This record gives sequence, C-alpha cells and structure tokens, in this order.
Amino acid sequence: MQGKILVITGALGALGKVVAEIAQSRGARVAGIDHAPSQLSATPERIEIGGVDLSDAAQAKTAIDAAERHFGKLDALINIAGGFAFETVGDGDTKTWQRMHALNVLTALNTSRAALPHLAASSAGRIVNIGAMGALQAGSGMGPYAASKAGVHRLTEALANEWKGKVTVNAVLPSIIDTRANRADMPKADFSKWVTPQELAEVILFLASDAASGVTGALIPVAGRV
Repeated sequence: MQGKILVITGALGALGKVVAEIAQSRGARVAGIDHAPSQLSATPERIEIGGVDLSDAAQAKTAIDAAERHFGKLDALINIAGGFAFETVGDGDTKTWQRMHALNVLTALNTSRAALPHLAASSAGRIVNIGAMGALQAGSGMGPYAASKAGVHRLTEALANEWKGKVTVNAVLPSIIDTRANRADMPKADFSKWVTPQELAEVILFLASDAASGVTGALIPVAGRV
C-alpha cells in the first residue's frame, strides 16, 4: 500500500473504516466517500467527502474528481457503499428491489465509470467491489438483496473484460460480516463463524495491491467459517 492513493466508498461504515485504517497504516493515502457527513478535515494523507448520494451519477463523478484533484492521481477504487434488506418476494414491495439496485449496483457503477479514466492513468489501476455469497443462490427473503449483489458480480466481470490490460476489476464475496449491527440483528448466531472486517480487509487490500496484477474478473468468496 505504500504510496497508493485509494478511494473508499462507504468509508464511514463498519467495513470501510477498517479498510481505510489498515491501508493508511501501510502507507496508503485515502479518500473516503460516504452518504454520512464528513467527520474529518482534509490532510495530505486523508480526505473525507461526505453527504454524497452515489446512486446519482453526477454526485459520484463530482466526488471522484474531487478526490483526484486532492491527491493528483488515483490508484484504486474500493466500492464498499451498499445496503441490505430482508423481504420475501410475495409479501414485499418493488420499491425494495429498486432501493437495493440503487444502493448496491448504481453506487458501484457510477463510481467506477467516474474513476476509470483516472485509474487507467495509473500504472496499477484497481477496482474492488463487494459482492455477496448470498447472491450465488438466493434464500428465502434474500431476493432483492441477492439480485442486486448478483448485478455487482456481473458488473465486475463486464468491467474486467472491457478494461483488461488497463485496470483490474475484482470482487470479494463475504458471507456474514461480524459487525455490531449484524450481531444485534442475529443475537443467537455463532459470531465466531462470521468473517471479520479485518479478514475481509486483507483480501480487499491484496486485490488493490501490485501483488494482484495478474488477477482480474475474479469473484472471491471470503466466507469466514460459515
């Protein structure tokens, strides 16, 4: 990560914070983009761009361009921004499907399209998306979420082929991430089986590194011990 310039969306969330902290501890400079308001003043090592709706293409481009202006270049985009909903198809609402598509697919699509010209100018441009193990086969109540994350998988593959030789594009597929919110939602679960944010961050940052130059179009399960 030494000297790398990373853009992390969803940077103020449970996973985004861990990825940013580990990346910075290893010498990266980070631009964090989030829907929540910014919490930090800009420094040469870190900028936070808050209050951004990444499902809006114009806002996504403005945020990505601001990150590039601050640092002078971009090496990697890590698309963590997203959302979850549990709702059965028969009892649900089409608005949930639209919301999951906006939060999970459009956020990654819009930031990727905005960042790709900058990433292609890097000697090692990288995009890392967050897919889901649950999108490989949708269970009951997982339809809207699984469909949107399956869209992220296909977006990853399409971009990897379209930008082959210029930018690598990969996705990690976690199972259940061990976060405070997930523990509250599933208090009787065996948390020890879940993948930790730190474990997931290690795979994400590998894919963003020079060591992953030969990997593109991969959907990598990071299932913990589930």
